[in-house]
Amino acid sequence: MCHDMRLLTDGCAQMGLDLNEMQVSRFKKYISLLLEWNHKFNLTAITDPKEIIVQHFLDSLSVLKLDRIKENASVMDMGSGAGFPGIPVKIMIPGIRLTLVDAVQKKTLYLKEVIRQLELEESEAIHARAEDLGRMESRREKYDVVLSRAVAELRVLTEYCLPFARTGGYFVSHKGPAAAEEVRNAEKAIRILGGQMERVEKMQVPYSEKTHILVVIKKTTKSPAKYPRAAGKPKKSPL
Repeated sequence: MCHDMRLLTDGCAQMGLDLNEMQVSRFKKYISLLLEWNHKFNLTAITDPKEIIVQHFLDSLSVLKLDRIKENASVMDMGSGAGFPGIPVKIMIPGIRLTLVDAVQKKTLYLKEVIRQLELEESEAIHARAEDLGRMESRREKYDVVLSRAVAELRVLTEYCLPFARTGGYFVSHKGPAAAEEVRNAEKAIRILGGQMERVEKMQVPYSEKTHILVVIKKTTKSPAKYPRAAGKPKKSPL
């Protein structure tokens, strides 16, 4: 095992996660695909493999410490970008049904290639805006867990994401140091969209100096049909 992968296995062990050989080789392949495609268009500013492991992989996997994602859950990763946190979660819990969503077509092409090369079953990448996809009956209120990382501020993100979670499901957002303020600003949006704040959890991500916070919102009632509003509206005039 190369030195970089040792960092991943040690970091996972510190979070109580065991990696088998197949998972290690998938993560390894994922790094090389990310770096290869990053030359064509900008997927990540982080290009050092060690940093990718810490800031992308281990940060993504910190959500597993919450124990909200079960083996056969349906999971959506909204604004997936380079595949975080969805793909690392899928590698660790292969039984989930994964939907990756991104509004940039190039990114969804890349995500499809990752799914194909890593042989991730029951996984799809969709090119769409949350505001459009959220109006589709086949997608609304269908997911056990909706994940999002570094996409928009929480009150906007809640309108993008919460309509996809089923009642009793969760929306989990990866946030940084401004999380507490974002949560305060999002209280109204969370209430309107049928959610309830469950917890704001500071996560220790091994080998990282950054502040990693997970905001966990439980879906308690259905989201009103008029949300999400038309494209651009949530960002322009947040709830």
